[in-house]
Amino acid sequence: MSPTPVTYTSPTGPVAYSWEATDEEVAARYGLDPSTVVRFDLNTSPTPPALVEGLLAAGRFEAPLSEYPPTDYRRLVEAAAARYEVSPAEILVGAGADEILDVVGKTFIPAGGRAVVPTPTYAMYRVLTEQRGATVVTVPRLGAAAGWALDRDAVRTAARDASVVWLCSPNNPTALAEPDGTIRDLLVGLAADAAAAGRPAPIVVLDEAYAEFVGTTLIPLTDEHPNLIVVRTASKAYALAGLRVGFAVARPEVIARLNPYRPPGSVSTVSITLVTEALRHPTILEANLARVERERTRLGDTLRAIGWTVGPSVTNFLLVDFGSAERAATVADGLLAAGLVPRSFGADHPLADHLRLTIRDPHENDRLITAATALEKETST
Repeated sequence: MSPTPVTYTSPTGPVAYSWEATDEEVAARYGLDPSTVVRFDLNTSPTPPALVEGLLAAGRFEAPLSEYPPTDYRRLVEAAAARYEVSPAEILVGAGADEILDVVGKTFIPAGGRAVVPTPTYAMYRVLTEQRGATVVTVPRLGAAAGWALDRDAVRTAARDASVVWLCSPNNPTALAEPDGTIRDLLVGLAADAAAAGRPAPIVVLDEAYAEFVGTTLIPLTDEHPNLIVVRTASKAYALAGLRVGFAVARPEVIARLNPYRPPGSVSTVSITLVTEALRHPTILEANLARVERERTRLGDTLRAIGWTVGPSVTNFLLVDFGSAERAATVADGLLAAGLVPRSFGADHPLADHLRLTIRDPHENDRLITAATALEKETST
C-alpha cells in the first residue's frame, strides 16, 4: 500500500492519480486506532473557519437541498470576482481546483498535442495531459540551491510547439514561489515567440492554490496576457477543502471557451453558500495564516535542530531532504507507525529522497516532533 499519491501508467488503463491511503487503511497496516491518525500529507488545515458552524446550523442554503444549485453560481461568482478584483465575466467555478484544471485540459489540449510541465510539481498536470492523449514535455527545475525556480529559458524553448504550459507558484511540492518577474518575463517571451512564428501563444495555466500564504497574486497579468489562466481554491488558506470549490480567473473570452466543458451542478448548494460567505468575510484568513506562519517557523526550526534538512517555505507545508530515497522511506515508515502520514514520492520521482509535511495545529506538530526525535535517536545509536 502506498500511503501517499504517485502517478502511474497502467498497461491496460489510462494514466491516473493514485489515491492516498485512508486513515482506516493506515491504521489497519500499523495496528493503530484510526482516530489517532494525523494527515501531514494533504496540505489541508486542521479546522475550518468559525463561520462554518453557524452557517450549517442556520440551514439556509443557496437552494433547498432537494434542488440543484443555480446553474450560473451567480452569488459565488460575484463573491469570487470581488475577492480577486475582477469582473464576474472573468470567473469560472469548479468543484475544486482539480475540476478547473480538468476543464482547461479538455478545452485547450488536443489529442496528439504537447504540454510543458516544469518538474517537480503537482502530479495532476501530467495526469490530465496524458488523459487527453497528449505528450508531456518535462523541464527540470533549477534545483534546491536556486529555490527550485523554473528554468525560464528552457520552458520557453519547450513551449514553442506546446498547447499549454502548466505552472504553479508557490510551487507544490517545493514550497517556494517563483522569483519576482519570472512568470511575467516568461509570458512576454512566449508572446514574442508566437508572434515571430505567426501562431497563437500557448495557454499558460498558473496554479495559485497557495497564493494567500504569500499575499500576492499575478491575476493582474491577465489584463496584458490573454493566454493566462490563474487558478485559485478555497481548499488551502480558507481551510475548506471538503467543500471542493475552485476558480479559474481569466479574460472573458477565455472563460467563454472554458464554460462549455463545465459539468452541470458539480458544486453543491452547501458548498456554494459557505464559500460565498467565506469569500465575503473581510478577515476570515487572518487566524489560519497566523497559525501557519507561527507553526511553520517553530516546526521547521525544531526539526532542523534534531538534524533534519528542512528547506525554506512560504506555504503551509515543509519539504525535508533526507539525502537518499532509502532514508526517506525509513523515516516515512517510522512516522506512519506513529500514526503520522507524510507525503512521500515514488522511486523515479526527482524528490524520492524527500518528504513533504503539512503544517498542522501545535499539538499535532508536537506529535511529529516527538516521533522525529525518536527516529533520530534510533539511527544514531
